[in-house]
Amino acid sequence: MNVTALPARAAATPGLARWGRDLTADVLFSVGEAAWILSIHKGVLISATPAPAIMPRYDLAIRTGAEDFALFLQDPPPPGWHDIMGLVRLGAFKVEGNVALFMAHIFWFKGVLALLREPRA
Repeated sequence: MNVTALPARAAATPGLARWGRDLTADVLFSVGEAAWILSIHKGVLISATPAPAIMPRYDLAIRTGAEDFALFLQDPPPPGWHDIMGLVRLGAFKVEGNVALFMAHIFWFKGVLALLREPRA
C-alpha cells in the first residue's frame, strides 16, 4: 500500500475526476497509527502527504484499523470486504467530520481507495 503514489494512480484513472467534479476538500485517511492528508481539488487528488502528528486540519476523516484495511486490500478481497459502505456498516471503517461530503462523492472515494489494491500478477 503506497498512499503517497495515489495521486499519480488517480490521475491515470478515467472517471474519477468526473465523479468528484464538485469535491474540494482535505481528507484525513488513517490506517492504524499511520495517517495521510489527501488534498482534493475539483475531483483531482492533488497530493497525499503524511498527516502532522498534532492537530491535522481536515474536512473529513476516514479511519480504519490495519487488520481491517489489509483485508480490504486483498485482490480480490474476501466476501463483504470489497465495499467501503459495507465496512462502515460493520464498523471496520469510520467516517467522521463532513459525512455529507463523503456520501455525495461516494463513488469517488470507492474508486480512489480501490486504487490502493495491488493487482494480481
